[in-house]
Amino acid sequence: MTRKERFAAILAWFRENRPAAQTELRFGSPFQLLVAVVLSAQCTDKRVNQVTPALFERFPSPESLAAASFEEVFPYVKSVSYPNSKATHLIGLAQKLVADFGGIVPEDIDALMSLPGVGRKTANVIASVVYDRPVIAVDTHVFRVSHRLGLSDGKTPQAVEKDLERSIPVAERAISHHWLILHGRYTCVARKPKCAACPLKAWCRFYSVSKEASV
Repeated sequence: MTRKERFAAILAWFRENRPAAQTELRFGSPFQLLVAVVLSAQCTDKRVNQVTPALFERFPSPESLAAASFEEVFPYVKSVSYPNSKATHLIGLAQKLVADFGGIVPEDIDALMSLPGVGRKTANVIASVVYDRPVIAVDTHVFRVSHRLGLSDGKTPQAVEKDLERSIPVAERAISHHWLILHGRYTCVARKPKCAACPLKAWCRFYSVSKEASV
């Protein structure tokens, strides 16, 4: 099976069966999504969603967070991974949003990446979800799933991103991120992928190789 055939079949399945896939992070504004995505780095969305309601109530805007001290922010994020650096990053990004962008979350990828704690993956998530930009954020789930399915052999997240964007229609790039991340979160999990129950196994390179090896 060629890569082109894999893309066509897998996208067709998602298109028919997962037409409304979206982020599982809860947010009420672009600023809140930015904060949530920064907190979600190497942390589950479930944990972030437990933390953010109180955080957003206390710091509802970039201006309020920019004026906060580390000691004020840390208690709200102490249960997520790397709380010290994330508390520092949140204050820094809020301060830069206020100083450089008038408190508005920018649309431009490079401008987003100028914010403390915001890498390419986070910038792509914001650009895609908030501004409907045709970009694909590659996190660990997307990276893993893309390799297992045979959609990319890229050695870096950015290489995988380029492979996906070359083969996924512009109009479907935003939702494709959610298709792949949710598949990796619930089916194509890291340690014990649920291949027997996977609806994509007919087109999956990993499953095909594993099945041949077991014969």
